[in-house]
Amino acid sequence: MEPNQLIDVELIPAEVGSTVEITDVLLVANDSGITIGTPLVEGARVIAQVIEQGRAERVTVFKYKAKTRYRRKQGHRQPYTRLAIQQILVRGEPSTPEAKGRPRRARRRAAAEGEGEGHPEPPAQ
Repeated sequence: MEPNQLIDVELIPAEVGSTVEITDVLLVANDSGITIGTPLVEGARVIAQVIEQGRAERVTVFKYKAKTRYRRKQGHRQPYTRLAIQQILVRGEPSTPEAKGRPRRARRRAAAEGEGEGHPEPPAQ
């Protein structure tokens, strides 16, 4: 993640608009190099602002056993907190300057891997 980026995390008990500090940082990459924690990077923290509290899309859980008339359908919506990253601090110093402007949303895996590459076009004859 980087400053001025939106991320979705597990539900955090915080008010919308408040600032949260995340101290469980596993890896930090900046101009001076990459720091890998054992298991956490000592002195590293992330300052973020709570943008919204929400619930993810519905997931359908369907259990079925053949030949026994056993069918169970259940739905689930996972709660989440959307955060806007403001600063990434390493030992009290910001690793990158705070960016100005609107927060960017994190790219989803499908979009990052190439969403429209499902069917290649046939070669022209």
